[in-house]
Amino acid sequence: MTGFDPDQISLPKANNFIGGRRVEGRGAAITVRRPSDGRVQADLDSVDADQLAQAVENAQSAYKSSGWAQTDPRGRMKVLRRWADLIEADAATLAPLEALGSTRTINEINGWDLSYAAETIRFFAEWTDKVGGEVAATTPDKLGLTITEPYGVVAAIAPWNLPLVMAGWKIAPAIAAGNSVVLKPSEMTPFSIVRLAELAVEAGLPAGVFNIVQGDGRSVGDPLVRRPEVAKVTFTGSTTTGAAIMAACAQTGPKPVTLELGGKSPQIIFADAGIDKAAAIVARAITLNAGQVCVAGSRLLVQEKVADQVIDRILAAFAAHRAGPTWAVDTTLGPIISEGQLDRIDGIVKRAVVDDAEVLAGGGRATAPQEGSYFAPTLLANVDQRSEVVQGEIFGPVLTVQTFADEDEAYALANDSAYGLAAGVHTGDVARALRATRSLEAGTVWVNRYGRSNDFILPTGGYKQSGIGKDLGREAYMANLKTKTALIEF
Repeated sequence: MTGFDPDQISLPKANNFIGGRRVEGRGAAITVRRPSDGRVQADLDSVDADQLAQAVENAQSAYKSSGWAQTDPRGRMKVLRRWADLIEADAATLAPLEALGSTRTINEINGWDLSYAAETIRFFAEWTDKVGGEVAATTPDKLGLTITEPYGVVAAIAPWNLPLVMAGWKIAPAIAAGNSVVLKPSEMTPFSIVRLAELAVEAGLPAGVFNIVQGDGRSVGDPLVRRPEVAKVTFTGSTTTGAAIMAACAQTGPKPVTLELGGKSPQIIFADAGIDKAAAIVARAITLNAGQVCVAGSRLLVQEKVADQVIDRILAAFAAHRAGPTWAVDTTLGPIISEGQLDRIDGIVKRAVVDDAEVLAGGGRATAPQEGSYFAPTLLANVDQRSEVVQGEIFGPVLTVQTFADEDEAYALANDSAYGLAAGVHTGDVARALRATRSLEAGTVWVNRYGRSNDFILPTGGYKQSGIGKDLGREAYMANLKTKTALIEF
């Protein structure tokens, strides 16, 4: 793999996508900085209120008149497959564009993100002719049916941490099911997704089925979900924003929502686990994307008798990281998305130290070859269960470590959180693994591994304050369909 020169990447002025073409926004300009070096990447042209209305109305018109929802299911499948192929073929353009203004390194994007985004589209393409309703049991002189239909216009709001991957989670099932989509990407990572939309039209997706509006949450995100034409909303981001979106959908609908929200995920290491493997998994789970992942394994719970061994191995893994810009091939720890987010992480760690937390590694900014927003992989011991650093989502490479004596204590500590997005268990005992899977209050439990794989059939979503509904899997496809009942009699 090779890196790239960030100053050689040119960005077009128009970065909204309405009616099948790029449209220059008339709203407020938003300065977008490269987190790798803090330099201004571009001024983002956000939409104004009239353009937002135009995008939603265009999506509704496309839903009603483009024929996409009525297309033979395998016809939709063919278009989506072509789209996925074009994404992979466009790596030379898409990968640097994605890396330039995000926290994702060029190696990670070429090695996983692009192929994963393409496979997400292929996976949901396969569902187009697999779901069609059911024949209900009724009397012999009647025919009872349930029929699935698209909602119409789906509003999607995607986060900044994995721009293309997370956008794919939102748009692929909605479009495959026959809906039109209006997507608002994060204003911090707005550019690569517009190229994705161009490739969709090139693949044969009718103009207006996939629209992109740029802007911040207040001026674009909130009015988008409140539009009367929007029939469903899907969002990934913070719990606070998710709650506000759910309230807006209740006030202007009610409209169904899919929300993947915050996490504070525990990783439990029992004494009978393979210590080398478990420690390596834990270290990677908190440093992947510099900890800026909703499912980041940010709470290490380790059985007392092996705690020192595990900590030593994690410290070694942390020390081996090389912080650097996303365009350098030797970077293993990318930047924090912004200076504001870095200051927030630093503040949480500093307050933990004031409250007697012990810094075993890191604790502040990382040394990098150039200016930028970097935070060192940090391990904190002697933390209080009720402290901010244990209970709050940090969204950075900060890991707390606590010890436990037995299973009951491990599960009690793990479940003592407002969040319930994911959890990890490391053990050599099959029975214990099964007990842990049932005992942990989390939407996903990984055993002897941690993090997502290409098993798209497995849905993902949280318990408690980590969300409602599911992304991926059959559940995500079904969430983009409404059900009609018919009873036929002559």
